Amino acid sequence: MRVSRRPAAEQLRRMRWALTLMYAAVSTVALVTLLVIAAFIDARSTSQDLDSLIEGRVQALSRAVWIDGGTLHLEPLSEDELATASDVTAVLQRPAGRDAYARWLRPKRSDVLPSANHLDSLWATTVHNQEPVLATIVGADGRRLRWATAPVWDTDYIGAVVLIGVDPAPGERSHTELIWWLAAGCAGLVLASAAAGHGLSGRSMRPAMRALDQQEQFLAEAAHELRTPLATLRLTMENADQGGPRSGPDPVRLVDHLDRLVTGLLIRALVDSGTRPLELTPLRLDLLVEQVVQELPQGGPHVRVHPEASIVLGDPDLLAQAVRNLVENALRHGSETVDGQSAVDVTVAAGTVAVRDYGPGIADRERETVFGDRTTSGRGGIGVGLAIVRWVAELHGGRAYVAAVSGPGALVELALPEFIVRS
Repeated sequence: MRVSRRPAAEQLRRMRWALTLMYAAVSTVALVTLLVIAAFIDARSTSQDLDSLIEGRVQALSRAVWIDGGTLHLEPLSEDELATASDVTAVLQRPAGRDAYARWLRPKRSDVLPSANHLDSLWATTVHNQEPVLATIVGADGRRLRWATAPVWDTDYIGAVVLIGVDPAPGERSHTELIWWLAAGCAGLVLASAAAGHGLSGRSMRPAMRALDQQEQFLAEAAHELRTPLATLRLTMENADQGGPRSGPDPVRLVDHLDRLVTGLLIRALVDSGTRPLELTPLRLDLLVEQVVQELPQGGPHVRVHPEASIVLGDPDLLAQAVRNLVENALRHGSETVDGQSAVDVTVAAGTVAVRDYGPGIADRERETVFGDRTTSGRGGIGVGLAIVRWVAELHGGRAYVAAVSGPGALVELALPEFIVRS
């Protein structure tokens, strides 16, 4: 049964989503800025291209017609393809005292031209500037066209003005289509950026999440390891306070045992976090097991040790913690003998510590799950004890497993590489 997450883990998850939103927001601002710049540049480019096109076209038409002796010659327009290339093509004249009018017009519909006031304004501006004039004007038919004028000279004065109009809508539609494609691309990039930000923030927070898991595991292990000796110490002290005869373990030994437990847990936390290197030294595994059994408050004559001299390369504090967990687990789940004590056999040989109890045993399907972190089995709450044993075994290049056994009970072994002393 997994322990529930603490608020700190929830805060890390919220921070991860906040970072994801920040990635998305920054990307959105950057991409929208680029979109606006691109839209502005494309709009200006489209407008400039159109103006350049119609300006060149109107100048070419103004050179195609001429005035000779006050007579305007429009014959070339009937054969010039440029005269039909635009939506509207006209040649304007303005007799003295009258408004400008179309001397030549294609298509031959007066409603395609701007109003009389606009025609007069285009004429006046062209005569004043003596060069092509560009303007956007809505014609009488309601269409908004881009107009261009060019003067036609009669010796030293302007006798006519060529006027063409082109619909800018196709270029604007292309510009709008480009904006939509850019917007869709920006939206895709924002989503990709958010996904990348979510992944990167998760990767950057992985050490913090791992540290939280280690802290959570350490607290669970500390509670698991300290619960039994603290309860025993409390019972002993309560019995002493009530004036009863002293019974049970020596309080001083219990305090020493608690000190060693706390030291072992702290060492494990430091090794697990990488702040303390694993200190491997040659040691007598059989002597370490005997010392651990002697220090157990609930040990005594009901734990039988069968040692053979064996030397391993390991960390004495961590190995002592693993052996202690093995024996205490067997005591907790072993059956009772005639005198009411649990019987546990501990055998040490060739780098292996085998702990045998005579309780209900471990089902085949649970042989791996009992080593899980904070798991519960049918034996009544294995907790983290055997998980620590496996961790220590793997840290030393060994393994911890449930071995097959004939008869009642369970046999759990901690196997380490034996250290060979070369003479």
